[in-house]
Amino acid sequence: MSLVELIARADERALAASGLACVDRCVPLLGGEDETLRPLWAALADDGGAGDDWAKRLERLRGTLAEPGEHVGGAAEEEAASLARRMLAAAPQERSAAGMRVWADACSVASLQIHRLLEPAPDGADGEPARVDAGREGRAEDMPPLVAAELRRQITVLELLTGHGTAGLRQALEVAAEGRRVLRAVVSRRERGRG
Repeated sequence: MSLVELIARADERALAASGLACVDRCVPLLGGEDETLRPLWAALADDGGAGDDWAKRLERLRGTLAEPGEHVGGAAEEEAASLARRMLAAAPQERSAAGMRVWADACSVASLQIHRLLEPAPDGADGEPARVDAGREGRAEDMPPLVAAELRRQITVLELLTGHGTAGLRQALEVAAEGRRVLRAVVSRRERGRG
């Protein structure tokens, strides 16, 4: 099943986890630590009045991550950081399926764009947005490795939550952590290449 189909069929919790995992993988661009988004993951795990917890924790996190921090590198890194800040800013306060679906879809696109910016195809950027869209629809041929890996992570998170519900959150968090380590290494390598 394609990523677009998975997003269309997912429930509110899976959609929230999908969007949150995209933001979590991009935390290195926002100057955040590995555990920065843990409070939002905890709110998703809570079956009780999770909506209030989600909204309060989201507001606190926006205050610490939404503002531009130190210069993270070149133009590609700056654009990627801007996209990551917009993902966090667009997170819905209310955890409704409709709102989360729009957010999860936007986060998916933004996160793939971020990965494309940080690892452009050898033949340049022409045609890359079309490849990203095609990948989301299930046609992932010729995608750059970093973008293809991000697409696989997005699909995995949705499959975990769709197949295992709340029990899939822990594994989804591990997938996000793996992607965060990869992106941190990519940013670090780019910085060393400029130094």
